[in-house]
Amino acid sequence: MSFYDEVKRTSWTQIEREIEGCSEADVESALGAGGPGGVDLHHFMSLLSPAAERYLEESAGLAHTITRQRFGNTIGLFAPLYVSNFCKNSCAYCGFNTKNEIARLALTPEQVKLEGEYIHKLGFRHLLLVSGEDRQAASLDYFIEICGLLRPIFSSLAVEIYPMGVEEYRALTGCGIDGLTVFQETYSERAYERYHLGGKKRNFQYRLETPDRGGEAGFRRIGLGALLGLENWRVEGFYMGLHAKHLMRKYWKSQVSISFPRLRPAAGAFPVPCEVSDRAFVQLLTALRLFLPDTGFALSTREPAGLRDHLIPLAITAMSAGSRTDPGGYTHPQHQEAGAQFEISDDRDPEAVAEAIRQKGYEPVWKDWDEALS
Repeated sequence: MSFYDEVKRTSWTQIEREIEGCSEADVESALGAGGPGGVDLHHFMSLLSPAAERYLEESAGLAHTITRQRFGNTIGLFAPLYVSNFCKNSCAYCGFNTKNEIARLALTPEQVKLEGEYIHKLGFRHLLLVSGEDRQAASLDYFIEICGLLRPIFSSLAVEIYPMGVEEYRALTGCGIDGLTVFQETYSERAYERYHLGGKKRNFQYRLETPDRGGEAGFRRIGLGALLGLENWRVEGFYMGLHAKHLMRKYWKSQVSISFPRLRPAAGAFPVPCEVSDRAFVQLLTALRLFLPDTGFALSTREPAGLRDHLIPLAITAMSAGSRTDPGGYTHPQHQEAGAQFEISDDRDPEAVAEAIRQKGYEPVWKDWDEALS
């Protein structure tokens, strides 16, 4: 059974109503109910509810304790490498939207290698390859080729690209790519149709079943998330938690992580439909941590430096740093040769982020896995 089947058995409106209807007594019960496997589904809903807002300090304290118990005092560091901003989709919120008049660029394998070598010199050993969803600009063979160029200098390679079939994903795992990240954007099928106006990404079910195909293909790590700001964050959080539970249960050999991208300014000037405040953001993280004690939480440079530093002791296990969201942005950032996917908020260099992590009493980890040790 895929996660799409689970989603079809629920009603977005009904879940929203149940979350809104939770009481403070429900929240207090949830805060005292955590076990080794996390709180149950009803308790999770109560922690996402408006009633839980006045218990944020208690939730944060529990989230901190659980995260330290399960993950220690380390924060993993990774960098994204954008290889192409060509895209066939028309997603209303994205700078890569095919209708946006931005400079388009697909890096050659040699240019990708130069970007990778630059990122490697910054200290990173975990690399996330990102592209717009255009198979002609960045084919499967292209990713296999650049993997061969980058694998010798990075201990871990992941991709955040267009959805593929199981056999294509097996080709990627076979060449040394061990991680897959794919964001559903929104778990509301009705809203999904409204924001995705053209291209293959309009297929809600195919998108939703992508992590399942990645699990079948044997990726060591699977990352998921919703684009916060498109719909009610409380319900998005519920489905993110449910999705992670599904993947952990079905593909138990894979490590599951959740990212928390909030909408940022980008080409097209898309207005944020559902603002997510910093307090709401913290409530979402703490609720998910109490529900998913063993799931990795990743935080990107979409968030401002001050907030990122504040969240380090809370529930985060991995952070990007020094990110560029345009192809070629590391080796030629001053040229602005290609349009970016979105504007970053934390523009500190990687070492400054690492020092902020140390100042919080945590250890920045540039490499925590090697294929030779598996």
